[in-house]
Amino acid sequence: MSKELFFQQIRRYYPVSQAAESAWGALLRAKTYEKGGYLIKEGQIPDKVSFICKGLAYQSYFPDDGEMIIKYFFPENRLAASVIATMTRMPSRFSIVAMEETAVLEYDFAEFKKLVERHSDLALFYINYLERHWVIEKEPLEISFRTDTATKRYKDFLLSHGHIIPRLKKYHIASYLGITATQLSRITSEK
Repeated sequence: MSKELFFQQIRRYYPVSQAAESAWGALLRAKTYEKGGYLIKEGQIPDKVSFICKGLAYQSYFPDDGEMIIKYFFPENRLAASVIATMTRMPSRFSIVAMEETAVLEYDFAEFKKLVERHSDLALFYINYLERHWVIEKEPLEISFRTDTATKRYKDFLLSHGHIIPRLKKYHIASYLGITATQLSRITSEK
């Protein structure tokens, strides 16, 4: 688990200074989660953000009907967190679960926020990251789930998540798409 790999990914969003890297790097702690391990449990008040070095995790919740819904996949080189719960210090409404053995670099969010106040380049990284993943990626996805057919959502999923599909089970894909495994089988057999 390399801090250099971590900062290579961070610099894709904004070129942070060596001073900011050193300060942030001091917060990073390596941890490995076994398959099925919880990076965050629903109801927990999280305080950490995890960078996925190796492995795969998903974000999920259980609505009243009891069927798991997967909202997001976190493959290598992504930050995994319950952002709203971490920012508001409220219990998380979902879990983040390791789908395979997952090695991460974690950091304390409150300590990172202190660094953001002292390093404007970290603030610019943070803004760019949130804009890309919470606005540019998220808004079209939310619209798609309200307007597109399941077949269209599946085709879009193949394009956007093709690199992790071999690591997923059909029920993971169906859950993410908001359909049953039977519906997914019909869609995949139509090809």
